[in-house]
Amino acid sequence: SPLMLQGLARAAAASSSYVVGVDVGSTTLRCHVYDKKAAIRGSSSKKVETLYPHLGWVELDPEVLWTQFMDVIKEAVQAAGLQMNQIAGLGISTQRGTFITWNKKTGKPFHNFISWQDLRAAALVNSWNRGLILKVIHVISTMLHFLTWSDRYVIASSLTFTTHHVSLRLSWVLQNITEVRTANENNCCFGTIDTWLLYKLTKGSVYATDYSNASSTGVFDPFQMCWSSVLSKLFSIPMSIYPPVEDTNFGSVDAEIFGVPIPIAALVADQQAAMFGECCFHEGDVKLTMGTGIFWDVNTGNHLHTPSSGLYPLIGWKIGKEVVFLAEGNASDAGSTIKWAKELDLFTSVDETARMARSVVDSEGVCFVPSFSGLQVPVNDPCACASFMGLKPSTTRNHLIRAMLESIAFRNKQLYDTIVKEVRVPLTNIRTDGGVSNNSFIMQMTSDLINKKIDKPVNTDMSCLGAAFLAGLALGFWTDKEQLKKLRRTEIVFEPQRDSGEYKLAMDNWTKAVQRSLNWYNQTSY
Repeated sequence: SPLMLQGLARAAAASSSYVVGVDVGSTTLRCHVYDKKAAIRGSSSKKVETLYPHLGWVELDPEVLWTQFMDVIKEAVQAAGLQMNQIAGLGISTQRGTFITWNKKTGKPFHNFISWQDLRAAALVNSWNRGLILKVIHVISTMLHFLTWSDRYVIASSLTFTTHHVSLRLSWVLQNITEVRTANENNCCFGTIDTWLLYKLTKGSVYATDYSNASSTGVFDPFQMCWSSVLSKLFSIPMSIYPPVEDTNFGSVDAEIFGVPIPIAALVADQQAAMFGECCFHEGDVKLTMGTGIFWDVNTGNHLHTPSSGLYPLIGWKIGKEVVFLAEGNASDAGSTIKWAKELDLFTSVDETARMARSVVDSEGVCFVPSFSGLQVPVNDPCACASFMGLKPSTTRNHLIRAMLESIAFRNKQLYDTIVKEVRVPLTNIRTDGGVSNNSFIMQMTSDLINKKIDKPVNTDMSCLGAAFLAGLALGFWTDKEQLKKLRRTEIVFEPQRDSGEYKLAMDNWTKAVQRSLNWYNQTSY
């Protein structure tokens, strides 16, 4: 029985000394092997190979991703000098909103993974957001809220769609990919990356997702804790396409894959995993992840956030009967901006960028708008373009780099101000992670702009750690959250050093540049 298997897994975990955390990020696939002190004993990473088949389209090859996923686990365990039978369990964190559909009978994908950064549904998003149906939904929901005072109707009354949500990209797939459209409803599987990996790891015996990933799709009802039949009908998505939603105990890796069956103890979305890894367990705790994109998440406890200007309510994690909700604001481009600059040879090593930015007094009036994938909260324009403005003959590489790093700090300020305005719970600790959090210029400027301390841990791969923490708790490898808090170590705390008013002129100019980048692409560009 499942309970008996769970008991055996917990007993095995207690005697095993290591747990594996894997994070399938947008740019890097990482695996760490952790011991009981949460120290990394072995690691491996690979670059995620992104495909750009058309303008605005962003895809991943599922077979390449699967091969890389298996390789990083094998390599990390080998690097730790261990055998697979010494691993207590596996926790998997994945980028959210990147999905695939496949044939249930053959297991063959109908198309590549469609990334959360993909803009092919931008025209669909715009037409829905401007359409009559959404206006009617807003009016009816406002009336129902007035009559019932239910927060559910507040969310519906301000409902808007973005390209990040799975909903309209899946609708696009159902309309435009013949194999999916003609597949028998009961023979078409839909899944985000976690679901696909779980399906492959168990050789098709387990088809499921978890609450954190489901809540990030835009077609899940967090009030009812199930897939939304209303939104599915609206977008003509058959309910039969969705996987069951579970919290823990996702079975075991088929013994043929790694030689032994390893319990799959946690599936979790990357930002929620990072939140858990940062030990942001209390209401008001804030996590700022800066990887490919920027993600601000606030723990709102057992209260589901009702958005007014674009913050998104999410399920952080579900452990037994405990459900923790988050409010999130994000911007698509942080690490992607820096990566682009490196590909243009504006610098040779990422470590140089903070020094280059500090080598000039200011950006000399140059502004950069980080909008390769549109602008999200609080601007909400998928058709905004990335741009440099204010270029002069005297502009140097250092000015360009400073303008780019400043733009990331300015986006942080915008998102923080939105959170302060929208979230009802008092904000407490702010903790940061992700590769871009290693940039001292961005971190210090962000601390100055928001006038708050920001705590950066020794290990910034928080999604891996969060997945491992959740798996370890489920398996009895670690006992409780209090034990986890003692394992987190701070490297540096950034404290405000300059008055935020000193940045006013630069931020005003940057805001003007943002306004001029809006609605740049017409709706048919993608």
